[in-house]
Formats: sequence, structure tokens, C-alpha cells
Amino acid sequence: MKEDRRRAVFLDRDGVLNAPVLVDGKPHPPTSTSRLELLPGVSAACRRLKEHGFLLIVITNQPDIARGHATYATVASINQYLGELLPLDAVYMCVHDDFNNCECRKPKPGLIIDAAGAWDIDLVASVMVGDRWRDIEAGRSAGCMTVYIDRGYSERAPAGFDARVPDLHGAATWILQRRPRLNEREAAP
Repeated sequence: MKEDRRRAVFLDRDGVLNAPVLVDGKPHPPTSTSRLELLPGVSAACRRLKEHGFLLIVITNQPDIARGHATYATVASINQYLGELLPLDAVYMCVHDDFNNCECRKPKPGLIIDAAGAWDIDLVASVMVGDRWRDIEAGRSAGCMTVYIDRGYSERAPAGFDARVPDLHGAATWILQRRPRLNEREAAP
């Protein structure tokens, strides 16, 4: 890794930072800022990661916009409000659904790659944290290490993650304990 390149923790939004709305065991986003509830320990975990020099970038699928269940303005206001509550550096959002076959919708890594280019991020020295298989697959495809927050959803579980934890506090602890290993990955040819 070049010394001037940055490290990031890419964070899914719903289920990682804020409480999802569960319907039949599957997570859905909150419908307004008044319904946004930070998960316990998220603020402290984000501060710890920032103190150790990581950029915090949200990578979120928001297909309810394409499905007509939410407006872009509503989702953008939720993202902005989340940025007021947490020390986030950026939010990258896909507003498409699977049928659009876009490059930005997770599990494709388009948003992560776009963020890496814009922020001069070394993907090998970075981590994707998510609570769904799409998050983990996107992170792996981008070349990041991956941390799966297991919320016990009634859906397909991810495979091939580097760590499984119960919450963002656990993810931050794992990331910070492995920081020397991230440096070793950088030095590999």
C-alpha cells in the first residue's frame, strides 16, 4: 500500500447502523427519520474506528425507491440524519432493484469501487461490514475483508466472510485487533 492511501470501513446501513424493520423475519429500512433508531453501541464503535484512522463510508441498497415504496427525498433525508448522528465520511446509495442489473447494487461491488476511487482507498486494507449476504459478497468482490453481523434473519446466510459478530461493537473490536494483519495484507505482492 502506498503510504498516502487510506483505509476504510464500509458499512451497510439498515441492520448495521440502525435498527431494521423486521417483516416475517426479513429486514426492511425505516420509513422516516422519526423511525430511525441507532442500534446500541453504534456511536461508540464508529468513534473508535475513526480514532484509529479509518474512513467510515456507508454502502446501502435502497430498492424501495425503484419499487415506489419510498421517495428519493425521504431516503436521502434518512441518510443525512444518520450522518448528523454518526461521524460518517460519506454515504453511497443504490436506488435500483435487481431487475435493473446495475453495477451499483450489492452484491456487485460498484459502490465500493466508486468510493475507493473518490477517496483514494486501499481496498485490500479495508473492511466491509454487513448483515446480509449481498454485503459480504460485494466486499469480497471488491477485495476487502468482510465482517458479517449475524442478526438471524429468515433468509439466505452469507458465505466466505472473515468474521461473524453480533453487532458493530464486535465488528470494530475484530477490525482493530486485526489491524496488524491488514498491514500484512498490504505488504503481500
